[in-house]
Amino acid sequence: MRRDLKIYIETYGCSANQAHSETMQGALLDNGFGIAKTPDKADVIVINTCIVKTPTENKIRDRLKFLVKQYPGKTLVIAGCAADVGTFRAVAPHALFLSSHRPDKIAKLLLKQAKASPRKIRRNPLVGITEISSGCLGNCAYCIVKLARGKLKSRPVDDIAKDVNDAVKDGCREIWLTSQDNSCYGLDIGTDLAKLIRRMTEIKGDFRIRIGMMNPSHLKPIMKDLIAAYKDPKVYKFVHIPVQSGSDRILKLMNRGYGVKDFEAIATEFRSSFPRVTLSTDVIVGFPGESEQDFRKTLVLIGRLKPDIVNISKFGARPGTEAARMKRLDDNIVKERSKRIAALVKKIGAEKGKKWVGRRCEILIIERGKRKGQFMGRNEFYRPVIIESERDMTGKFLSVKITKCGQTFLAAKINRNSERNR
Repeated sequence: MRRDLKIYIETYGCSANQAHSETMQGALLDNGFGIAKTPDKADVIVINTCIVKTPTENKIRDRLKFLVKQYPGKTLVIAGCAADVGTFRAVAPHALFLSSHRPDKIAKLLLKQAKASPRKIRRNPLVGITEISSGCLGNCAYCIVKLARGKLKSRPVDDIAKDVNDAVKDGCREIWLTSQDNSCYGLDIGTDLAKLIRRMTEIKGDFRIRIGMMNPSHLKPIMKDLIAAYKDPKVYKFVHIPVQSGSDRILKLMNRGYGVKDFEAIATEFRSSFPRVTLSTDVIVGFPGESEQDFRKTLVLIGRLKPDIVNISKFGARPGTEAARMKRLDDNIVKERSKRIAALVKKIGAEKGKKWVGRRCEILIIERGKRKGQFMGRNEFYRPVIIESERDMTGKFLSVKITKCGQTFLAAKINRNSERNR
């Protein structure tokens, strides 16, 4: 394959997948390939897949069918989790497959003698995404990612520190530490997430760190040390802790390894230490065996704890998982329950947003908004804040006053002389 060919990369799924795509783009450029912005301008089309949820898998399947039909003469590469479990082989039988474990080998796949590189070409030059581990220690009944990415394999602390240090030197202001389950990081190599965070905050530079998803079962044993690490001003006061259900009976069927009280205790502890902490959680609606009583327990839990963000997923059976062999609920019941909890979450979100109006805070601008002169930043609690400015404010820390709230964001005005030289 010629080095002068252009490659188009399309990414689905989690932030780890986004990091993999950045690595692929760096490896391709370092080996003489070009990058195309659209598939029609490319010689090779790379689809970096996610199969954690049924709707996403169906969306990718439809996309692959279109690409195969639309561009029959172009080379197609299927990367990500689907490549590890063989999904989509029937859809694209002539495609090349690249494991989620080796995104840096994309150039070698396309050019056998090419030397691949782990360098990243970031989608947002201000955001550095670092995958701290692959796989996990869980065995959730519904999860297909474990089948694709296997057991926990943590990266050495020094490797992660180098990745973050390089990103900061490259101008990144925001660092994402991501994996399938951040809370179990290091348990296979004699360390833990709290120690990792403390090491990252020692890196010189003015930047903020967003900690990715943490499951309760592995978070609870390190909670005291983790909260201590969160107190560093470089760490966003944002925690993503999926509860999935408010019913202990359903959590047991899911094989989650914790109870509702464990989740509540963690949430309470974080809020005690950081009263305005942004609490994000996930809920699966309609898991096999979920009764109306089980679902009401979830509603009661969400209504009582009032998480700032609730990611709602309707249950979808993933092939090869234990849950796929369980009897599914009627689709109409699942849809109805999904609407009920979505309405509750919307109400809670509106209440939470109003409490920010009138407050002053510092935000880090990380990208441009949808309109000209509009910019989006994050405050220390990782709340998205929109501002208007005639000047380019990307990468700057600003003092602002919140003027109004939307369903998913806050709007603010810049305070006078708010820009700091950092």
